[in-house]
Amino acid sequence: QLALVESGGDLVQPGGSLRLSCVASGPMKYVTIGWFRQAPGKEREMVSCITARGRITHQAESAKGRFTTYRENDKKTAYLQMNNLNVEDTAVYYCTGGGAWGQGTQVTVSS
Repeated sequence: QLALVESGGDLVQPGGSLRLSCVASGPMKYVTIGWFRQAPGKEREMVSCITARGRITHQAESAKGRFTTYRENDKKTAYLQMNNLNVEDTAVYYCTGGGAWGQGTQVTVSS
């Protein structure tokens, strides 16, 4: 059974960058991975979705031009590269795939 662990969240200033990682324990290379986020007081929303072969099937409007999703199946890791962060990106970020969810990693954008 797949288990996922996110990392890479941090406190960053507006305009900064972060790369989140989602590491799988278990078979990952046939699994579509989704990135979600949940800001305080808001519903969880999908940020992006990447198929097993690396095709991006969804990207939130707020992420376009700033976030890049990719994966390295041999490392059982998916990534969310986030550039030009703003305060509205503050949230707990989760990855999901194969019915599993990670525990989340906190991203805080503040000056």
